[in-house]
Amino acid sequence: MSRRLPVYLLLDTSGSMKGEPIESVKTGLRALIDTLRQDPQALESVYISIITFDRDVKIVTPLTALIDLQMPELETPDSGPTHTGAALEDLCKRVDSEVRKGGDDVKGDWKPILFLMTDGSPSDKLVYKNVLPEVKRRDFALIIACAAGARAKTEDLLKLTDQVYTLETMDGSSFESLFLWVSSSIEANSTSVGVSTEAMIPPPPPEVISVL
Repeated sequence: MSRRLPVYLLLDTSGSMKGEPIESVKTGLRALIDTLRQDPQALESVYISIITFDRDVKIVTPLTALIDLQMPELETPDSGPTHTGAALEDLCKRVDSEVRKGGDDVKGDWKPILFLMTDGSPSDKLVYKNVLPEVKRRDFALIIACAAGARAKTEDLLKLTDQVYTLETMDGSSFESLFLWVSSSIEANSTSVGVSTEAMIPPPPPEVISVL
């Protein structure tokens, strides 16, 4: 059984993402899938799960082989809270149930990768605070967080990971650049697994700004 590289995409679908922003996310997500499918190494090892969060958390796509992945429907409510903490709680459950552990005679999956995108800040701040140690206990190889748009806050994301980036404009081309960069990060790690213990992050495009 081949070792998989599990990739979890947590996407904010709260009411403020309605309209052009969510359509732009779909454009970016489609570009990510298409790009990864052109990489033989990624096609062999990458498995993707898509989880959306607004007032509810939805497992839009359970962990699925890249070759079998279908472009999902992403829906946004008219308004409501952004339950980022609840999304991370569900993420931990998915990692526990989906990522194969290694044993004496079998090698488990590679350490998973997490990409989280939000255009705001957690409405469930206490839940978010309490789940952070649980996320870190899952030993992700790489966690990338993106604060998209002028309303997005980076303070809470910096508690989750030191790889925090901002995307100032939320149009189709900006989101496409963001997701293509994420796909290149996934590709880099699918190539380096078993060779390097260091997570690989290519330089971001001009639209994606690192928060130092």
